[in-house]
Amino acid sequence: MSYTKRILNQALANNPNEPEFHQAMTEILTTLQPFVDAHPEYEQTGILERLVEPERVILFRVPWVDDAGKVQVNKGYRVQFNSAIGPYKGGLRFHPSVNLSIIKFLGFEQIFKNSLTGLPIGGGKGGANFDPKGKTDREIMAFCQSYMTELSRHIGADTDVPAGDIGVGAREVGFMYGQYKRMRNVFEGVLTGKGLTYGGSLARTEATGYGLVYLMAEMLRQHGKSFEDRTVTISGSGNVAIYATQKVQQLGGKVIALSDSGGYIYDAAGVDLAAVKEIKEVKRGRISEYLNYRPGAVYTDSQSADFGSGIWSVPCDIALPCATQNELHETDAKTLVNNGCFAVGEGANMPSTLEATEVFLRNSILFAPGKAANAGGVATSALEMSQNSARIAWSFDEVDQKLQNIMVSIYNSIAAAAKEAGSEDNFVVGANIAGFKKVATAMMQQGVI
Repeated sequence: MSYTKRILNQALANNPNEPEFHQAMTEILTTLQPFVDAHPEYEQTGILERLVEPERVILFRVPWVDDAGKVQVNKGYRVQFNSAIGPYKGGLRFHPSVNLSIIKFLGFEQIFKNSLTGLPIGGGKGGANFDPKGKTDREIMAFCQSYMTELSRHIGADTDVPAGDIGVGAREVGFMYGQYKRMRNVFEGVLTGKGLTYGGSLARTEATGYGLVYLMAEMLRQHGKSFEDRTVTISGSGNVAIYATQKVQQLGGKVIALSDSGGYIYDAAGVDLAAVKEIKEVKRGRISEYLNYRPGAVYTDSQSADFGSGIWSVPCDIALPCATQNELHETDAKTLVNNGCFAVGEGANMPSTLEATEVFLRNSILFAPGKAANAGGVATSALEMSQNSARIAWSFDEVDQKLQNIMVSIYNSIAAAAKEAGSEDNFVVGANIAGFKKVATAMMQQGVI
């Protein structure tokens, strides 16, 4: 049995009942097998055994008091997965679905994603099974302060620098940063996605969505295509989806569908982004409200009988899944292919199942996996860290240009790695090998730790 297969089997057995983590490990180690088997030094130094095991897992309770005076308790997590190339870096997710498996999968992916950026940041992830929806600002502040009271013991500007993720935006980051400062008595760049008045970076809000489109634009360009006059379907309607929509529109593409957990909208004339921003960023409402702005659009409820394959049943040239993990299944992938979609870029973390990914690769779809395509957010977070360390602030254009350069560089590195491995245009292979090589080399050079 090969080294990679043996370690994968051991890791699956050692981490029972963690399907999302299993999925991430299976995808990465299976892809890496030919490359790793050709380099016996990885087995000799136990790289894979150490790579699949987090350096530290922190689990804690988060007690807080709601507006009715009732004590609530949530589960808090931080997985510090790998610090070979820099301090742990990765977002915090506040959502009822959060569990250890999801946090470990996200942290494992983050190792490779952060490596691909070319910046000195390791892999980590955290969060809680807390739902910010329907909570008042005071309740969210109470939760964030309690969460950070414990987390503050384990993080720092040169140790672990969390950021936002699903359910954690500028409001939540602000409350957590204030509590960190209170607990540790230091003003430092420990969280990214901060407000501009206290160390945040311009272009951070736009970064993940913009970065996704920058990488896809470079991929398309090198294959004789572009976003110009193309129809684009984007799942989600949060931060990533909104700014991916904005950049696609700037590049001449037409976004025709967006979604949230309740259903999706289809607007054949092209999505009115100003309306979506008002609904989601100002009113914190549901995407169904879009029909109040554009009565000619169509809304399909996710519970309705004619939901079909959901948003992926909408014919398009380019699909950008930007909502959440495992939202795009094998049948959805087949529908996209049959409807003429020729490119897919993952704006979310692992939004395509393994079976869906296989469909895309088998049909020669230009497919950019999340660890490469959505790295713009963490890359700009690392740029925020640099600005904090130097006590300076770059202009929007400076940050945006650095982001664009990073995303083009990521595409070139994964394309080169795929070609070198004999799998040209298989960017799953390319991303995993390119991300792995840097981390593995650093681990070998630092000894068995």
